Amino acid sequence: MSDDRAEPGVDDYVERLNVHYDGASAGEALLARLQGAFRAAGCDPSRLNLDDVAGIDQLHLGGRSASRALAVLGELSNGQRVLDVGCGTGGASRLLAAEFGCDVVGVDITSAFIEAANWLSAATGLSGRTRFLCADAASVPLTAGSVDTVWCQHALMNMPHVPRVLAEWQRLLMPGGRVLLHELVAGDNPEPLMLPVPWARTPATSHLRSREQLERAMALAGFEPLAVEDVTDAALAWRQEHSRRESRPDESAREAIVPGPALIFGSDFTRMGRNLRDNLASGKVRVLTGSWRRARR
Repeated sequence: MSDDRAEPGVDDYVERLNVHYDGASAGEALLARLQGAFRAAGCDPSRLNLDDVAGIDQLHLGGRSASRALAVLGELSNGQRVLDVGCGTGGASRLLAAEFGCDVVGVDITSAFIEAANWLSAATGLSGRTRFLCADAASVPLTAGSVDTVWCQHALMNMPHVPRVLAEWQRLLMPGGRVLLHELVAGDNPEPLMLPVPWARTPATSHLRSREQLERAMALAGFEPLAVEDVTDAALAWRQEHSRRESRPDESAREAIVPGPALIFGSDFTRMGRNLRDNLASGKVRVLTGSWRRARR
């Protein structure tokens, strides 16, 4: 874990994240909750495929399509060593292993996510190309220069000390290695966010930065931009469609059968999705996707 844990308030920060991401059902662990849902849906939790688990392992705007687009942008290919930062339940890690032939290490500070990620990789037959570590993104137990690409989707907005995280990416990346980001940033509308949203129920776990702040932090950390694009319109369209589906009675009934994100985020997930949609539409939140290169030193 990071040396940040010695600082006042950091344990509270980790606890808040754990409560947010593993608090949907008091008294029942996330892993048990997910495995029980698959059994109820008539699936063997030890034998699953990537389509079976997509509803609980692609917890970002755009789902698998956004991950595929980012992988293409980053020119990922067979045998590349990827670090998936803020991996959650490991969906992007498994997609990169299965579809792009990458060897992936996923890192997340929420232990329940790591437990679920290891189970899902075993159940889908991808343990050989993915492994998962419970660790602080600012202190990853890997050797320097051991990573070709750092991958991060919708995770920096949960991290209060981004410069420390970026310094760790510098350490881990080989010279010329890339950072691939698909990230939420603050929009131009200064009004407070509508809460809850998928990454935060209160302002305490939301650390949105503007695009300018993020790009400056990347530059100061020694990363050169290769391509950066605002994809808010596409993300909003995707979220609008999912909000419509989540509000339909037939889809709500299906959600009770097919394991989906409500199992992770709890009964207020539909409200989180609506709030995210409205925050995007009102300009309080925007979405970036981009590729940066580690400067050769």
